[in-house]
Amino acid sequence: MSLFLLCCFIGPVVVHQAFKNQGHPLYVPVLILGVIFLMTAIYYGFTGIKTLVNALLGERKTKL
Repeated sequence: MSLFLLCCFIGPVVVHQAFKNQGHPLYVPVLILGVIFLMTAIYYGFTGIKTLVNALLGERKTKL
């Protein structure tokens, strides 16, 4: 969850800085890096929520 929170703050800041400097030669690499941070935050967010739900409610039993 800590990596999720870190990426949640870094990703939007990097993307915002990329859009502010569109004329800079490193615009595209910085934008790609920001999008990677955002996708990482989404992945770890879902993984963290899934882990919390499994810890609170237990594993689902599919065998009838």
